[in-house]
Amino acid sequence: MKKLLGLILALLIAIGGLSFVVYRNTVRGALSSGSFVIAENSYPREVFANLEEEGFINSGTLAYYYSRFLHPSNFKAGKYEIPAADLPTLIDYLSDSKNIIQDTVSITFIEGDWLKDFAAKIADSTNLDKDELIAYWDNEDNVRRWIGEYGFLTDEVLGNKVRHPLEGYLFPDTYTFLRDTDMETVTTKILDNTAAVYDELRGEFDKSGLSIHEIFTLASIVQYESSSFEQMGTIAGVFYNRMEIDMPLQSSVTVCYAIDLENDQNWTECEYNANYEDPYNTYLYPGLPPGPIVSPGKEALYATLNPTDRNEGYLFFIADVCHEGGTVHYARDFAEHQRNVEEYLTCY
Repeated sequence: MKKLLGLILALLIAIGGLSFVVYRNTVRGALSSGSFVIAENSYPREVFANLEEEGFINSGTLAYYYSRFLHPSNFKAGKYEIPAADLPTLIDYLSDSKNIIQDTVSITFIEGDWLKDFAAKIADSTNLDKDELIAYWDNEDNVRRWIGEYGFLTDEVLGNKVRHPLEGYLFPDTYTFLRDTDMETVTTKILDNTAAVYDELRGEFDKSGLSIHEIFTLASIVQYESSSFEQMGTIAGVFYNRMEIDMPLQSSVTVCYAIDLENDQNWTECEYNANYEDPYNTYLYPGLPPGPIVSPGKEALYATLNPTDRNEGYLFFIADVCHEGGTVHYARDFAEHQRNVEEYLTCY
């Protein structure tokens, strides 16, 4: 009898010791916090083994059996920031997709970016392809759907001479996207931002004598021609004055767009190609080009809606690119303009 009692006591002590080992190595859970990734189609045994290998738990095997019999898991693939917690909490944490860290990127588009710049920057930071994205933006069915959803997009963007319907309508800003995303999600986020700016300026758009498309088009030229907000209103006024008397805009930046100037090309190519045959070339074709040439920012849109110094009668301007500061000089007639050219543009 004493021998039997001794065996029972020894067994109880062994069970207690084993329970303590199991608790210490499993239920006590994560030894530290840190990043942990569960790969797609991982089995629970693999997950627990990886948790042990990366130092989050003491025993993957014991944790697996604990989960299997006492606390079931439903692990979700993804990246997690694991907290230091007991095993039941850890299992629940890794079984909740809300705790997955989304792999995001921030992309900044600047005022004056072309549509192709937007596509290239997105392609550089996400899973999307530049050429496929441009084709998606140019797809007529997609554009017609967006016209129905956004008040700032009109049928004018589908003019037969427009190079890219969304050129100028992708608002420059900093956006956060999932690295693994889709074209519709990216497009919607950008166009929603454009819509917010348009709504803010809606009253002034409604009062303008130009159409929405014409405002975005002229604003894109003002954006490209200006180096500061202070210049934008007067430069916009120059173009309004020219349009009022049916004088060609003769903006060299429209030539930049016509020849599809690349970032590493010399900007003077725009000045030397005034006869380049393209509907966007405002030296050859009167009035505004078929559509915007870059993405204008809010300041350029505001300046175009509120041109300044129109009563000064300016019809010409040049930026002094030969000296620091790039001061803009305005003229009322060609003779005065030519004197400005001779005085300030001495470097070429």
